[in-house]
Amino acid sequence: VFLGSAAAIWGGWLERSGPRKAGFVDALCWAGGLCISALGVYIHQLWLMWLGSGVIGGIGLGLGYISPVSTLIKWFPDRRGMATGMAIMGFGGGAMIGSPLADILMNKFRTADSVGVWQTFLVMAAIYFVFMTAGAFGYRVPPAHWRPAGWTPPPRGTAAMITHGNVALHDAHKTPQFWLVWAVLCLNVSAGIGVIGMASPMLQEIFAGGLLGKPELTFSALDPGQRKQIATIAAAFVGLLSLFNIAGRFFWASLSDKIGRKLTYVAFFGIGILLYASAPAFAHAGLLFLFVAAFCVILSMYGGGFATVP
Repeated sequence: VFLGSAAAIWGGWLERSGPRKAGFVDALCWAGGLCISALGVYIHQLWLMWLGSGVIGGIGLGLGYISPVSTLIKWFPDRRGMATGMAIMGFGGGAMIGSPLADILMNKFRTADSVGVWQTFLVMAAIYFVFMTAGAFGYRVPPAHWRPAGWTPPPRGTAAMITHGNVALHDAHKTPQFWLVWAVLCLNVSAGIGVIGMASPMLQEIFAGGLLGKPELTFSALDPGQRKQIATIAAAFVGLLSLFNIAGRFFWASLSDKIGRKLTYVAFFGIGILLYASAPAFAHAGLLFLFVAAFCVILSMYGGGFATVP
């Protein structure tokens, strides 16, 4: 909620003030939110976790999401899909670094009396702040009316994808097209995050002993050692989904430069519905490869939808 709201509320401010200022405020919010969460864990106050990671961190996440996207679109007017795909590929790829890093840090700080969470929050806040600040002050924007060498905008009327209509920002929410595009992104994100959030327990509970070559064993019949083994396998599944999530952000967004945004979203909905409908049948039949493959493609389209909307 706060990611989306922050992007909507302060998007205009970012364009007026520039991406550097927005990027630095983003770093302050994100790192500060983690510090507040650390305090919440330390003194056992859950509301501080919600405030730190949910509200303040969420605002930082929203600003951090739009500042590189708006900057890259200006540098790549000829390949806007590819440009947003590059930025949002990094946004999705962060989980491949942050998640294992958090695990390593918690194991390092774990004691008999603590699971090492608040210390991990503080260390990660410091690391993120350094890298995010360096990124923010590294931003450059092209001068007004700048164009890549050798590229000229297509002449009026020759590109089917370029509209000649114009809607002012304060009137955009009055058009059905705005709400249809908004609904597309909302549904795409809800479905994708739903899969990501449940990917590990889903694989463990559906296939259980089948992941160890013992399909007769249900999840409840597994001993602690076997559960630990399948948890490791499920973690690899989540990592694989992350890779497809990242690759999809670049692949589908770049493809949309060639085939158009509308046809790209037709593919998302057509292929997506087919794969979502097929996944339960793959699970029931014990077809692990097809089940994993279906969700890998689904996650690529989740990432692709994220990257194509801007």
